[in-house]
Parts: sequence; structure tokens; C-alpha cells
Amino acid sequence: MDQTQVITKELSHFFLAGINYRKTDAAIRGRFAINNEQYAKIIADARTEGVNEMFILSTCNRTEIYGFAHNAEQLITLLCGETSGDKRLFQRLAYVQQGEAAVHHLYKVGVGLDSQILGDYEVPAQLKNAARFAKEAGSLGTFTERMINSILQVSKVVKNETKLSSGTVSVAFAAVQYLKKIEDIASKKILLLGVGKIGRNTCKNMISLLGTRNITLINRTNQVATGFALEKGIRFAPYEALEKNIRETDILLVATNAPQPTVLKAHFGNTTAPKTIIDLSIPRNVEESVTALPGISLINVDELSKVQDETLQKRQEEVPKARNIIREHMDDFLYWYRMRKHAVVLQAVKNKLETIHVQEIKNQKSPLQYHPDDVNEISSRIIQKVINLLAGRVRQMNGHSEAYLQMLSELFETPVKE
Repeated sequence: MDQTQVITKELSHFFLAGINYRKTDAAIRGRFAINNEQYAKIIADARTEGVNEMFILSTCNRTEIYGFAHNAEQLITLLCGETSGDKRLFQRLAYVQQGEAAVHHLYKVGVGLDSQILGDYEVPAQLKNAARFAKEAGSLGTFTERMINSILQVSKVVKNETKLSSGTVSVAFAAVQYLKKIEDIASKKILLLGVGKIGRNTCKNMISLLGTRNITLINRTNQVATGFALEKGIRFAPYEALEKNIRETDILLVATNAPQPTVLKAHFGNTTAPKTIIDLSIPRNVEESVTALPGISLINVDELSKVQDETLQKRQEEVPKARNIIREHMDDFLYWYRMRKHAVVLQAVKNKLETIHVQEIKNQKSPLQYHPDDVNEISSRIIQKVINLLAGRVRQMNGHSEAYLQMLSELFETPVKE
């Protein structure tokens, strides 16, 4: 990177590049999904390239990268450099947003307006986790942290003040809605592989909505499965017994979110008993060849998103309310951004004026005729009055304040670095 081309934290340099369910299926999204190891590497590469306040949201619906950059191409290069997906494929399917439009997009994502399942209430937790990882790696900054906190607050308001999140509003919930259609579900043997957040939510929903505890939990870390199973009063089995339990189960739910398939064709042996498999993972964690086995019905997250319930129409009617709430909170955030930027520029101008004042006093030929304290007091008052006048003018400029502040920075030769 050319070190003379400094990426400033102007809103116009804030970019988003992403793909989601609208133009890609689960298989393609899986090629651009990232795990924590990849996330850490991308953050390190971004720092080398001078990209600021970069973070990534990678869920079953989408993979999106945000940050202050020269252009969206920088972000795409960073992301695709660590994923198995091809950069040209990503560019062909991607959407790009800049400035205020990028901010607005993330607000919509955060409240579930841009989800495959309208009102998906799992998104705020996913965004929170993505932000926490970026912050711990030193990649989150004042702008992005404040923005994400605002979005998380908006998601709470929308959930409390609207009915956008009522009904089938998560993949975990949709999975149970799908299982409801299976005859005599209470008698079926259910195996849940993976006890992360989605796996836990799915298990809770099965117990409460299907009325069954005929569930066996398996997790790569046995202790995690053991603790949760004891808490819910259901069975658990060691990971080493995965193959045996797969062959004996009627319904298999996979929520492992591993980079490679965790359920393989070999796990099924010669069994021909019919089985329903629901893969809740991105990338897909059930080997594609499993579908060739007799009696196997494999459902992925894209198919689950088509499961609707009676509350869908009501949730759609809540969309205008959610949009109004977003607009109000986003306006507050952008006002904070502008005022913060104004304060930084005006403080830089004030520092410049004070420097001029000090230099002029030193240049006086007969300094003894002035009392330094009196001169400093008078000059400070004059400087503050000038700053107050400039600040008032900035507030009156509305949409032209950015150009006005840029003019002040150039006039007083005060390049501002946030």
C-alpha cells in the first residue's frame, strides 16, 4: 500500500461489500463464510493495508465486510483472500454500499428486515459476537462501535414496540415448524449434533413446541453436550458414538457450523431406514453425497426459510413501524458523527490560533510594554469568540457542513486525523 494515500474516516470512505440469500444459495454462501481463524487473519491483513475499523458479519443468510477503505474493492480482496470462494464470483453476486447507505443497510440487517426469515431475532446476537471479536482484535473503532451499539439498541426497541419478531423468526424456530409436519413426531428418535447457540435454541424449541424429550445431544466437546443435556433432562452421547447414533436415529439436526462436513455418507453404513436430516449450518455440514442414500430427506437453511406461519402477514404489517424506529435512531447516530467531527475540526482550528498567538507574542520587539497574563486573557477570549462563530456557522450549514469544515481545515492548515 502507498503510505501517502491515507484512508481517512470520512463517512464517504465507509464501505460495505456482501452477498446474501437474495442472489446466492446456501452452497455458495458457504464458500464465503468465515470462521474465527479466518476472521483474525483478515483483520491482520486489513491493518497492513491501512483499512480502518473493519468487521465482518458472517451468518447463514449472509457474509458482509464493513470498514473505512479507499474503495469496496479493498474489502472484497481482503475477504476473498481467506475464503474458499472465488473473488470474481463474489464480485458478480455482491452488493456494495457506501457512506450513509452502508450504515442504513446494517440497521436493517440488525433488526431482521433484511433476513431470509422476516424479523429473525438471532441476528442481533450474531452482530454482537462479530463486533466483540473485532474489538478484541483491535479492529473496532469509535465510529463502528457506536454504530453497532445503536443498532443493538434499535433491535431491542423494535422487538419491544412492534410484532416484527413474533412467530417463525429464526432458523431454529423454522426447523421445529418443519418437524411439526412429521406424523407422530413424539415417538421419533431425534439426534441433535452441535450445541452452540442455534443448536441450543433448536433443542429448546423442540422440547417446548413439539412436546418431546426423545432427543440425544452430541457435541465435539463432550462436556458441553453433557451439561446442557442434564439441564434439559434429555440424553447425550459421546462424539465417538456419532456413527452409531446416526444409524439409529429417525431425525438428524446438524448445527455444527464447521468449515468441512461433519456428517458423511460413510456414517450411515448400509442402513436403509428413512431419515429426515435438517442441516442448519453454513457452510453445509452434511456431505452432498448423503442425498444419494435411499430414504434420506435432506433440508437446508434455504428450504427452511420457506416455512411460513400464520403470523407472517402480521409481521409484514409491522415493517413500516420498524423502519420509522430505524430512521429515528440512525438520525441520532449521524448527528453524533457530524457533531463529533465538527468538534475535532474546531479544536484543531483553535489550537492553530493559539499557536499563532504565542508566536506573535514572541515576535514582539518590546515585550516589556505588554503584561503577558493580560495579553493571554484577551487573546483567549478572542480565540473562543472566533471558534463560537465558526461553530454556529457549521450548525447552520446543514448538508454543506462537510465542505465548510474541509475549507476550515485547509485555510488553517490543520489536517484532522480521527
